[in-house]
This record gives sequence, structure tokens and C-alpha cells, in this order.
Amino acid sequence: MPSQVLPGERPQTLLPELAGGMRYMARQPIMDRRALVHGYELLFRSGPTAFFSGDGNLATRTMLDNAVMFGLGKLTAGLPAFFNCTSESLTEDLVDVLPAGNSILEVLETVEPTPRLIAACQKLKAAGFRIALDDFVWRPDLQPLVRLADYVKVDFLLTGPEERKMLLKRLKGTSVALVAEKIESQDEYKQACLEGFTLFQGYYFCRPVLLRNQQIPANRLSHIEILQLLREDPFDLNKVATAVKRDASLTYRLLRLVNSPIYALRGQVSSIHAALMAVGEDTFRRIATLAITSELNAGQPIEILRMAFVRARFCELAATQCGQNQTEQYLLGLLSLLPAMLRLPMAQLTPMLPLRDEVRWALEGTRNAERVLLDWLEYQALCDWDGCDQVVKKYGLNETELANRYAEALMWAEVVLHEVA
Repeated sequence: MPSQVLPGERPQTLLPELAGGMRYMARQPIMDRRALVHGYELLFRSGPTAFFSGDGNLATRTMLDNAVMFGLGKLTAGLPAFFNCTSESLTEDLVDVLPAGNSILEVLETVEPTPRLIAACQKLKAAGFRIALDDFVWRPDLQPLVRLADYVKVDFLLTGPEERKMLLKRLKGTSVALVAEKIESQDEYKQACLEGFTLFQGYYFCRPVLLRNQQIPANRLSHIEILQLLREDPFDLNKVATAVKRDASLTYRLLRLVNSPIYALRGQVSSIHAALMAVGEDTFRRIATLAITSELNAGQPIEILRMAFVRARFCELAATQCGQNQTEQYLLGLLSLLPAMLRLPMAQLTPMLPLRDEVRWALEGTRNAERVLLDWLEYQALCDWDGCDQVVKKYGLNETELANRYAEALMWAEVVLHEVA
């Protein structure tokens, strides 16, 4: 873990620059019923054919660039990684560049279960890889692959309740884990649970049922008030310290962050005043904002907080590309998931946030200059590469730089999350 990486500074050794440049990559969580992340599917710009077809040497080099140089452990926080695989990638040993124990190979629905493919999957299973069947629809000729599979993934958008009922009936008695894909609402999540699915892929957890016409809880309101105090330049330390001290949990989180290896302080810091003197006003603002966001997310899936940290760091790192203020972009990314944390509409929250009107409007969905990077992130999360390209072209951004900054943000978020969680 890096020892001297401050929020607001770009680490010098955290991330190797890729030999051929890294193009877009998205990371989608696969959650269990406890709202914990089971693993991540890594999705790359042009799909599996960009990695596993054509020139085998080129395919291997590309995978080495992205999987080995970055390190899957860094891209997935040490959790299993799901990869889409073509027939060629499985039968010609191209996936051997991946770490077997941490990789799940998804056999695409377009792959024919030939004897050669089945033999390749048997060999890969023996080597320690796990097998998933993607967008699965029952066919008798897939039975040999079902016997090898560890996961079966079912698309909720493309299948109806009766079709899924028959499919799960056929899979009864097997040891496969059932993954419901494209779960985008709480209603779909509840339906998938009732049907017997145990793993879920989609952004349903970021779309809770909003509590309209509800007041912000007093303890959450106090956190927003502290954000407002921190916005003042210079801020009143006595007011900030008094407000933070009223919340024991927030105080603990803030001091834990200050004393973490990220800041490499020589002595232990035990008070809010000492924390400010040790790290300075600007860094203190960032630390306090991280701690407050963690408290705002209390009771919600930790993945929401992880995504907020990734967004904050990415927007901060890429801000100079589009002529934006790094601090504002950091806050924009961090606060963009407040509705998921507080289960309240963004329009109800933005009047209280310590931001310029243009940044508030960006949080509410206005496609202005302040929202450029957040737009790119949202397109990227959905693997809408055309949307990403439109943003890049319109604002003259560098796509390789964006992709690298995103990967860097993933790794930074894990370091910080460890300290605040």
C-alpha cells in the first residue's frame, strides 16, 4: 500500500503507464444478498473480440498490459474478476495470462459447445479457473458446460418470469451459483430474490426507493452543515472542531484517516486542532469530507461509498483536462451519490450543499461544463462507449488519459476505503 499518497496529489508509483495505452474499461459489481460485493465483471472497450481474436500475440500483449501490469488484485480489490471469453480465447490458451485462482471465465452465449471447447473448459477448470455461462438460455447441447459451470448468469431484461422458472427448475440439483443480470431497480432485485437468485449484477443498489417529502435526519443534516463550514476560506477551526466533536463516530473516522499510512505523519494525532496543524487546511478539508461521506452512507451498501470515492478521485485527477477546478470536481464526484446514501431526491439535497450553482445544477442532471467528467463516468459504467466518445470529442479530451485516471482512481479508493470503513 502506498505510504505517502495524499488526496489531491497524483501518486508517482501507484500505477504503471501502459505500453500501448489503455482504452476504456468498466467495472461492474456482482453483489450477494447481504449487499456485499462477490466479485467484479471487467468489461473492455470493444468487448472480448478486442482481446481474444485475430493476432494471438497482440491479444496476449493486450491482456498482459491490462491484467498483469495493472494487476487484477488492484482493479478488483482482491475479489474475483469475471471476463467475457470467446471460443478462441478458451481453446487457444490465451486466457492463461490471467491468474487462475481469481478469474472467472464467462462463456459467451454465442459460443458453440464443441468437443474442443468442452475439453478446453475441463482443462481450465483443472488449472483452477472457474467457469460462468453468460446470458444463459437452456439448450440440451449445453448440458456438458452446465456440469462444468460454477455460475449461470441470466439476463432479466431478455427473460420473463415463466422462462426463468423453467430454467431454474432444470438447474435444480446442480451446484451453480445463480446470477441475475441487469437488475436496475429494487423491485427487480426483490423479484430475483424470490425466484432463487443469490447473486445480482446491476445498479439497483444505487437506486433505492426515495423517501419523498421527508426531512433530512438531524444527524445527517449536521454533517451537511460541517461541509458548509469547511467551504469557507479560511474556515473557522473552532466552529468546525466543535461541530465534529458532537459526533463521536465522525471524530473517530477523521482521526483514523489523519493517522493512516496515507499521510505518513511522524507522530500520533489525537485532536481535531492537532489534525489541522499536522496536515494543513486544504488536506484537512478533504479528509473531513471523506469521513463525512462515510457517515452519510451509514446503513447503505459499502459499494455506494466505494463508487463515490472512485468518482471523486477520477473527477479530481481529470479536472485539468476540461478546465475545471480540481476541488470542485472532487466534491461533485463525491456527492453525486448522495441520493443513494440518504434515499432522498438530489433536488432536495443540493440547496444545502456548499457548491456553486453550476455545480449544483450538474448534480441535478444539467449537462453543463461542470458535469463533463461525471457524464463520462456514467456512460462508462454502463459500457456506453459511444456516449464516452461523444464526451471526449465534444470537449477535446484524451481517452487514454481518462482510462488511466479511472484505473488510478479505483486503486486510490481502495486505500482510502480501508481507512474509513
